[in-house]
Amino acid sequence: MTKNIFGIIGGDERQIYLARSMQADGHEVLVCCLENARGTSGLCQTGLHSLVERCGIIILPLPATRDGCHLNTPLSNLEVWLDDDFARLLLNSRVFGGMLQKLTATSSLWRGIDARDYYSREELVTGNAYLTAEGAIGLAVQEYEGGLGGSSCLVTGYGRIGKALCGMLRGMGARVSCSARRASDLTAIRATGCRALGYDELLQPFDIIFNTVPARVLDAAILESQREDALIIELASAPGGIDLETAGSLGLRVLAAPSLPGRMSPKASGELIKETVYNMLNEDRREMI
Repeated sequence: MTKNIFGIIGGDERQIYLARSMQADGHEVLVCCLENARGTSGLCQTGLHSLVERCGIIILPLPATRDGCHLNTPLSNLEVWLDDDFARLLLNSRVFGGMLQKLTATSSLWRGIDARDYYSREELVTGNAYLTAEGAIGLAVQEYEGGLGGSSCLVTGYGRIGKALCGMLRGMGARVSCSARRASDLTAIRATGCRALGYDELLQPFDIIFNTVPARVLDAAILESQREDALIIELASAPGGIDLETAGSLGLRVLAAPSLPGRMSPKASGELIKETVYNMLNEDRREMI
């Protein structure tokens, strides 16, 4: 078994658990831009240039950047600008990161860098969907004044997160409806024992609504059909699927819940990133882990 030196730059608590897990597997791990994180005892923290010099495999955060200008480093005082100088540092590295499109657009030098997007992998995206659903249900249990068992829940969208939510909510005894556009999805929803609804059938009250669609599906008419004590949880990426202005004017409670795996399940999410990177390395046939 070949041991590697991994360098982990930036990110959130997921990267701490990722580093610890790789270290437990016998790999040498250096970390950078995590100096304000908890639980770093036993991890080797170093500077950016030193890390890149020593590590052939670099792991960047998920997402690698939020604004397209800086590396995603919420647990660091250091601002890492994404420019030609940063890309030049990594010219001889093998780089793994999440959602790399904004990162690779920052310099033409990225065309010559061996950079892989681990968030393009099905095993990570699917695993993340289940962690997102778990976290969303945890929020609902915490914030909804009633119990999930017997409550009327609507899930908008039947993608990976929607499917995970339907299964988990139904297992907890909720009365689950799910909306979708495609006829095949509506058939699949019915087959799971959930109620299948088109988006023109949502003018009715629900106790809890989980939105997974990143396009306006919860419009003014649907929101006006809800009771004041309804709880709405936004899981979709920007711009989201909720008419926030109308929701605010009606006094409806909307919880924005981005990046739930990193916030609520960082250990499990870090393990998913690790296994995905290992899988990608094994498939290269250049590194066996």
